Amino acid sequence: MEKYLSISMDILNMRGIEVKEGKFVLEDEVEVVFEKRVTPFGNSAKVSVPKKYIGKRAYVVILKD
Repeated sequence: MEKYLSISMDILNMRGIEVKEGKFVLEDEVEVVFEKRVTPFGNSAKVSVPKKYIGKRAYVVILKD
């Protein structure tokens, strides 16, 4: 599990993402930003977005309440 996290963080760093002291900074070309609630979906969960974004790359950031 630790190896997976380090690989994942390396990929995020290439895109210009930083998380320092609980603050999130993203440097990338952004088309739209949504604020939505995560809802149940079978044995998992989802965040719904319009169909026009099917196939687009997206980030999902889980915020503290």
